[in-house]
Amino acid sequence: MSDAQLEILASRAGLAVDWIDANGRQQKVAPAVLRAVLTGLGHPAGSAQEIDASLLQLQEVQQTRHLPPMITADVGVGVDLARYFEPLTPCEIHLEDGARLNLKLDANAVLPGLVPVGYQHVSIDGQTFTLAVAPERCYSVGDAVNSPIPRTWGLSVQLYSLRRPGDGGFGDTQALEELARVAGERGAEALAISPMHAMFSNDTHRYSPYSPSSRLFLNSLYAAPGSILGERALRDAIEAAGLGEQLQALEALPLIDWPVAAEAKHRLLQALYEGFVHGEHPLHEDFSSFRHAGGEALENHCRFEAIQEARSAKGEELDWRHWPEEWRDPRSAALADFAEENAGRIGFFAFCQWLIARCLERAQVAARSAGMGVGLIADLAVGADGGGSQAWSRQDELLASLTVGAPPDILNRTGQGWGISAFSPEGLVRNGFRAFIEMLRANFAHAGGLRIDHVMGLQRLWVIPNDASPADGAYLYYPVDDLLRLLALESHRHKAIVLGEDLGTVAEGLREKLIARSILGMRVLLFEQDNTHFKPPLEWPDNALATTSTHDLPTINGWWHGHDIDWNARLGLVDAKTEIEWRQHREREREGLRRVLSEDPQNFREESHESDQVLDAAIRFLGHTRAPLVLLPIEDAMGIEQQANLPGTTDSHPNWSRRLPGASETLLDNPDAARRVELLACARLQAAERDQ
Repeated sequence: MSDAQLEILASRAGLAVDWIDANGRQQKVAPAVLRAVLTGLGHPAGSAQEIDASLLQLQEVQQTRHLPPMITADVGVGVDLARYFEPLTPCEIHLEDGARLNLKLDANAVLPGLVPVGYQHVSIDGQTFTLAVAPERCYSVGDAVNSPIPRTWGLSVQLYSLRRPGDGGFGDTQALEELARVAGERGAEALAISPMHAMFSNDTHRYSPYSPSSRLFLNSLYAAPGSILGERALRDAIEAAGLGEQLQALEALPLIDWPVAAEAKHRLLQALYEGFVHGEHPLHEDFSSFRHAGGEALENHCRFEAIQEARSAKGEELDWRHWPEEWRDPRSAALADFAEENAGRIGFFAFCQWLIARCLERAQVAARSAGMGVGLIADLAVGADGGGSQAWSRQDELLASLTVGAPPDILNRTGQGWGISAFSPEGLVRNGFRAFIEMLRANFAHAGGLRIDHVMGLQRLWVIPNDASPADGAYLYYPVDDLLRLLALESHRHKAIVLGEDLGTVAEGLREKLIARSILGMRVLLFEQDNTHFKPPLEWPDNALATTSTHDLPTINGWWHGHDIDWNARLGLVDAKTEIEWRQHREREREGLRRVLSEDPQNFREESHESDQVLDAAIRFLGHTRAPLVLLPIEDAMGIEQQANLPGTTDSHPNWSRRLPGASETLLDNPDAARRVELLACARLQAAERDQ
């Protein structure tokens, strides 16, 4: 078998055969890995005959003059259509606003850049396609707060960690509303939250918000039903389900008991649904219009949930990839029969989606009403579970046979496998980017901003065959310019900012593309150093948000005291020698951070614990940077020591289960939090006056 032919096939399929690792060393993907990844992409490469056949198939697709369903363009820039049409061919363009534009391709078969921003319907020589014309950039923080040089601030919070009386054991949208109001009153312009993607209703042991079933729908567990259906309906449902004592006990727990709390919430939602469908509720019409607007995508998600519920009751496999053949196709006759027989269960799951959508909508209204220019910033996970609803309903556009992760690097010597699937680049193009656009719209729907986890995935992703080692993967490239145009267009239409989490290895040229589109990168205090020499505030960029820490990192207090090292040592994730070296390096980092913070004469003037002084100083420091937006994690505002998630662990560390001390509406009354929020607000004001 010719490795040369194999590498040609890999390159044409968008795989990087040669790549540079985190240490700057040249690497080459092994032939066996290429064959496995190519097969996962739908290009069999197990033999010379298969490689030749796959090459021929790709060549036919890439050389054809067949017009794709969508072409993206930048406003004011001509579109080269020479591959599909003859020069000087007349074009008829039906604009979104109902107007019609008659143009002609120029002598080079370029469509003039006269088409306005939007999704425009183009007819040329009997063929049609959608032309997605993007604005030059995304909606920006400056646009949101009406300032040419914004120096704003906000908070970030893990939604599940919030508390309120009656929450049933984990945070919900009512607690979020309460926090949004008090944060807005103190001058916050934004409130960033953890992902709210739909999980698996019938597998309550899966609760990592970054491994969802679907990024098109929401986690109904976070709904606060009383805020939509009324407190009386809620009390009646709790009584009907016999949940009163259990919910109170769950609220009192120091950590979230996800399996038990989720099961109790499902029982509550079921009781609410029974009361809703059998009564004359004034919101019946709103529910019906929501289902109608949700269309096929919502129906498929609810059918998926109902199928999983039915299979779970029989102890059968939940992963759709192992279902009987007739269940794997969402459009099959067997599925239509199932839907007819189980209309009530499908209706229940639709009710849950309606409830959480209306609840989240309320939270964003509360944030904006409290004076926030941005409001909620939603979090978009990098992928969805290959056995989940989105992968099942969009099989031609998601890669269910490959998982996403990261190659081996300095921090993870064996690499990372995240257990989630990603979009198929070929499938996206083939289907007019439908799955990408619908995902953006779903996540922009009730938010003033969107944080894109691992934004590098817009350009390339490390893909790994299912059940393979993370090291046995390859980089798969995406049509990044098309995706960025669509992101700018949807950001513009929803008037929502875009943040790109760009921590880690970033491919050459991507940051420049993000900056050009006004997509803010991310700078974390703990990382803004060169071997313990921390960057002074004025050396921080003005094209990235600034933050003290993230959900995958220790809090500042925890970092200062080495709690992350303690956990790694306790769980055997590092050997004794590495632990000693790590602690020695941390001591040098502490000295370096204190040194840069001491350059501000306002810092370290109070008589208090050293870690409290460091936290105060760090927050003031971030406020003085040139970042358009500073996001302060609520854990750092309160001086909490333990982190939300410890990467590399599942059940040995209480990931995604920690709760905040105190009710959400009083969190910022905590003396430490109140002082730090005030410090940040004052520093941001001074930065704005300095930079105007």
